[in-house]
Amino acid sequence: MQTSDTSQNKIKKLKLDFKDSKYATGRRKRSIAKVWIKKGSGSIYVNGLKMNEYFKRPVHQIIVTRPLEISQVTSNYDVKCSVKGGGLSGQAGAIILGISKALIAHDENLKKGLKKDKLTTRDSRVVERKKYGHRKARRSFQFSKR
Repeated sequence: MQTSDTSQNKIKKLKLDFKDSKYATGRRKRSIAKVWIKKGSGSIYVNGLKMNEYFKRPVHQIIVTRPLEISQVTSNYDVKCSVKGGGLSGQAGAIILGISKALIAHDENLKKGLKKDKLTTRDSRVVERKKYGHRKARRSFQFSKR
């Protein structure tokens, strides 16, 4: 009895047909996003789930849809992403870059608006490594005089 209840509670992953679509890769921190984009109704899927099921926080949902809103094609394209690595903020940033690149590959006229909002360049900031003799990357251990 319990096995059937747990299988019903899980959210179903959808198999999507994305033939004749444009592909792009986006990266941010430790996250890598593969993005496919095609003409459609404006649905966004991340790792087989709807975008608002994958990204629960509204901030992440707004971030992901930003390139589509800037280029004013929110309801014209379907987006399919597969993301791995990093946290949710890094994954959202990777998806932004992937969507922007794919939109430009699909329609070159959208490049001007996306470039103006700096959505076409990779954010190269990553976590600084921890140094020897320090507690963190720059923070030292507490100094004790006596």
